[in-house]
Amino acid sequence: MQLQEISRYLEAKYPLHLQESYDNSGLIYGNPELEVKGVLIALDVTEAIVEEAIASNCNLIIAHHPIVFKGIKRFNGQSFVERVLERCIQNSIALYAIHTNLDNHIEGVNWKIAAKLGLKECRILRPMNQLLYKLEVYVPKENFEVLNQAMTEVGAGQIGNYKDCYFRTSGTGAFTPTANAQPHIGKLEVSQEVQEYKLEYVVERHQLPKVLSAMQNAHPYEEVAYHVLPTQNMHQNRGAGMLGTLAEPVETKLFLAQVKEIFGCGCIKHTAILQETIQTVALCGGAGSFLLPDAISAKADLYISSDFKYHEFFDADQRIVIADIGHYESEQFTSELLAEQLTENFPNFAVRLTKLNTNPVNYL
Repeated sequence: MQLQEISRYLEAKYPLHLQESYDNSGLIYGNPELEVKGVLIALDVTEAIVEEAIASNCNLIIAHHPIVFKGIKRFNGQSFVERVLERCIQNSIALYAIHTNLDNHIEGVNWKIAAKLGLKECRILRPMNQLLYKLEVYVPKENFEVLNQAMTEVGAGQIGNYKDCYFRTSGTGAFTPTANAQPHIGKLEVSQEVQEYKLEYVVERHQLPKVLSAMQNAHPYEEVAYHVLPTQNMHQNRGAGMLGTLAEPVETKLFLAQVKEIFGCGCIKHTAILQETIQTVALCGGAGSFLLPDAISAKADLYISSDFKYHEFFDADQRIVIADIGHYESEQFTSELLAEQLTENFPNFAVRLTKLNTNPVNYL
């Protein structure tokens, strides 16, 4: 199996345009046509991870965190990043990162954390905007079914948990084919009126090229009349963090103890316990202090994340309990998520989870 088959699958499910501007998700090193013998999945790429890949005959490492975030000016082995890349190049090991595009997906990092905690009725804590477009197209009524099927099959009309969504209005279209036209309906230089439908769809940004191509191929007209309009609509299945509820209220200290056990935390730094029980939980894998206002606005009882600075704990302001469980601890199940999905979609392929703990933080 070629590397590009794996990357196409991952990028279809977790599109690269979902990543944050600072990020570097995607193929870091390697030829897309590389024949992959085995995949090693890890949270981080370290020298020990590369040696594990070599020992287990894996020539592709898929990691959550990119090994390269910015340009490298020289390779002289002075940093662990340079040494990792040199070792990968020497051993023809490809590197692929799937970072904030996985964070910003409804079935990504935070979904896995929520599942581990037993949360129900989960939704994105801070949905993203500028991802959705409105597409309007005009078509003769007798061609509606063919065009609609072609467009919805490639992603037009997907809104949240619903598909094949459109709005249709009836009207009269008018045109006059000029001398160089090849009209599907009518004659040259003769004004023509046609009973048409105006179809309106919501289309996600990364699906727009496929939808427009399908529209052009399925439409009977030589010149298709259509409009593409950006929207400010929030995408309810794309964005940062997650909010969910426990089936029943749980004693706050008991729940924190359960979190510590599930995530294997060396410790949990938390603000003052405000109430005896909790039920609504907000969370964000990795550094998530930027979502604290959203967690408070959502009336969450507890916010689980990591990398809070000292002064940021004060921002809880007796309105919520912050629980900082550690960066590695909060994201460790990302590898498990990726392994499950790759194994399900490529059942005859060797996928290995690293046996190493790459957490650089230790606790006494």
